[in-house]
Amino acid sequence: MTLLEEVNCLLTELDIKGVIFNIQRYTIHDGPGIRTEVFFKGCPLRCKWCSNPESLNTEREVGVYSERCIGFDKCGYCVAVCPEPETILIQDNTVWQVDREKCTGCLKCAESCPANALISWGRNMSVAEVMAIIEADRDFYEKSGGGVTLSGGDVLMQWEFALQLLKQCKKSGIHTCLESSLHYRSEVLDFIYPFVDLIITDIKHMNADIHKTYTGAGNELVLDNIKKTVAMNKPLILRVPIVPGVNDSEENVRATAEFIVNDLQNRMLQVQLLPYRPLGEEKYHSLGMVYPMQDANSVERKIREEKILYLADIMQAYGVPAQAGTTNRI
Repeated sequence: MTLLEEVNCLLTELDIKGVIFNIQRYTIHDGPGIRTEVFFKGCPLRCKWCSNPESLNTEREVGVYSERCIGFDKCGYCVAVCPEPETILIQDNTVWQVDREKCTGCLKCAESCPANALISWGRNMSVAEVMAIIEADRDFYEKSGGGVTLSGGDVLMQWEFALQLLKQCKKSGIHTCLESSLHYRSEVLDFIYPFVDLIITDIKHMNADIHKTYTGAGNELVLDNIKKTVAMNKPLILRVPIVPGVNDSEENVRATAEFIVNDLQNRMLQVQLLPYRPLGEEKYHSLGMVYPMQDANSVERKIREEKILYLADIMQAYGVPAQAGTTNRI
């Protein structure tokens, strides 16, 4: 089936659903004005500094917060409802993790837990359900020049659902922003972009091999899709997450500036250099994952932020509209 045939088929599926792990209202950093931000599960990359590990897999998952467990002897609902009871791992009378190889993903344990020691990362939602939340804040969008931002994870991993949601937003006259790694089939952009008012994406590293080491994939597809975005005259914000010891060298920042000037003709609204924040460690533990960026935590916050100001000055010397941090004034 061709991509166009996929789209035509999906247009007849009025009950299409997406897997959403968060909807945050009243955000001000990912696009202009006051916004509602919808976070999609699923990402094609595995960035070691990712602060949202619950966003990596497209499927719903169980998160375990053992410190909330009230005790297996007092409750035990999770084991009682689990189709594979040995999946629930008990230690010292407390649920401390689940065997993810045995877990069927039914999430009955999370639904039955009275203490939220077991939670569901992700919820199946229809376009209508998401739109009902979005529409509730229309007054804020209109007064502030805001709208809706689709983020993740990576929205393009569920692009069919995103397409239908974006269409509904545009029918309702709501400003739309797409935040994506752009590591996805470039032809999908032809379907998505007509319904998107603003694109936000990252340049994580200009060296393809280093990019692959820290994200699991090279940067070639990302850079090509950024070029395509500019060629399609889509308003673009570029972000560079400045991670100590990974991409914070003057050499990499100069290479990034040269790409922006030479390959993109400096055609973007802003370049935002973002400080690395050691966030998400608790969520890694809830998923039985090891937090991969312990070493980066050793660099003091003040030193990291001073480095970003220095790197922004370098990019500005190239004529690049670089700044430290984000802003909702575009």
